[in-house]
Amino acid sequence: MSWAGGSFGSRAQCVLAPNPNLMTLDGTNTWVLREPGARRSVVIDPGPSIPSHLDAIAAAAGEVGVVLLTHHHHDHSEAAKEFAERMGCGVRALDPDYRLGSEGLADGDVVSVDGLEIHVVGTPGHTADSLSFLLPAEAAVLTGDTVLGRGTTVVAHPDGRLGAYLSSLDRLHALALAHEAVTIWPGHGPVIDDALAVLDYYVAHRRERLAQVEAAVAALRDAPHPEGLAADELPRRVVEMVYQDVDPVLWGAAELSVRAQLAYLASR
Repeated sequence: MSWAGGSFGSRAQCVLAPNPNLMTLDGTNTWVLREPGARRSVVIDPGPSIPSHLDAIAAAAGEVGVVLLTHHHHDHSEAAKEFAERMGCGVRALDPDYRLGSEGLADGDVVSVDGLEIHVVGTPGHTADSLSFLLPAEAAVLTGDTVLGRGTTVVAHPDGRLGAYLSSLDRLHALALAHEAVTIWPGHGPVIDDALAVLDYYVAHRRERLAQVEAAVAALRDAPHPEGLAADELPRRVVEMVYQDVDPVLWGAAELSVRAQLAYLASR
């Protein structure tokens, strides 16, 4: 499925960054939101510092009231301060290191710009500072990397925490079940028209993977290892057993995910 961004609903335009790779899919989705007829826009995740991309965002955004960040990862945040300085606005983020100006962001905040209303939903797990943004007027939620438009996201130890991530999926699922979030506008990949179905899949997938990891750990510990199995060797051995359906190029990321799952299992 090809993805190139575009306009969605009455308030959103996705400007796709030219940084595609195995982890970013087609590239980073930069979202430009504006209330119909309003003067100023809100820009979410300006993405990488690529001049042509920043020019494209500026052309779509016009006057910008504020830049918001879903989380600190480089492919979402690198150009945030640079772009905000260019447009004469601030950057609001959960992590103070990524802000420009004194205003932060926290769960429950409401950001209002020229009639546009954005509700901040804390969704930690992919990273400690991950946020989602609910747009009630569109029944849409912008999820950053918490839910992707294609495939599933990585919860990478140690910043990524599986317990927090499962709770965040449950929170998004509740919004979808209540029809407050019907569609998902992700940080990578295409728009999802059926939020509830995808969140059902995400929750089931995580539970299934966790059960597979738990079974792999039990099998490895029960198997004879004359030379002994070093603690730091366990995650890679689990990856080799559980992630056989994943391209080995991605096994490094899978190992970080396994470490997060092992930490979660150890804490139960």
